[in-house]
Amino acid sequence: MVTICGNFLIIMLVYYSKTLHSPMYFFLSQLSISDIILTTDIAPNMLHIVLHERTSISYFGCIAQYYVFGSTEGFECFLLTVMSYDRYLAICSPLHYTSIMNQSLCIQLVLISWIFGCSLTFFSTLEICQLEFCGPNVIDHLFCDFNPLVELSCSDTSRVQMEMTLLCFPVLILPFLVIVVSYIYIVLTILKISSFSGRLKSFSTCSSHLIVVFLFYGTLLAAYLIPKKGQSQTISKIMSLLYTVFTPFVNPFIYSLRNKEIKDNLKMYINKRLFI
Repeated sequence: MVTICGNFLIIMLVYYSKTLHSPMYFFLSQLSISDIILTTDIAPNMLHIVLHERTSISYFGCIAQYYVFGSTEGFECFLLTVMSYDRYLAICSPLHYTSIMNQSLCIQLVLISWIFGCSLTFFSTLEICQLEFCGPNVIDHLFCDFNPLVELSCSDTSRVQMEMTLLCFPVLILPFLVIVVSYIYIVLTILKISSFSGRLKSFSTCSSHLIVVFLFYGTLLAAYLIPKKGQSQTISKIMSLLYTVFTPFVNPFIYSLRNKEIKDNLKMYINKRLFI
């Protein structure tokens, strides 16, 4: 409930506050939408499992849950890359920022991120649907993820696992490399600023995004690129909780508590509602 309310509050503030009508906050509102979708896809059924110890999910329900989960996670990977590009333009090319990062481009970048996230997940979902499930039907996980589903299959999964590993490059590795390169240029540009206050102000505009990238990509890379033989089921479940439950939960706090504009607009909104 805190995750949904916190992210919805950010969406509402960005929509109603004219001072927050900028590319950075538009992308932030899209991140909040993605977090709400991810939370409502994973958390209710997971809470039901925890409360009732063991519960069932239909085959098509499991596939649908995996597809929504994969699409939102893929979208966030691309969106965080877009946000790093936005910060790169704002700090490294401030004079050209408004002309390049216009409303039309922002909408196009978000749509492309959604299309890529949904399309790439569709291919992996299609591969899972072609597997045969004729043996155990108990998923040793908190939700329908790729590895737990593949482990239940009684058919040859080597090709599917290889294709999933290849998909990690355009979804995880390539966006992460783009973010790293963007921040290298950002840091180099900030270091050239003569005043300490100027460097601090420039870095503060992207520090929240950097924290979210560290949390999100750190757990995803560890979950999908580290060999499963080196992980216990408990560690795998804890890491999955980090990027499906913990990250959407802390994102509103990271961006609101560290952002003066959001805090000021929140105070104005509360005062306006109280005095109506």
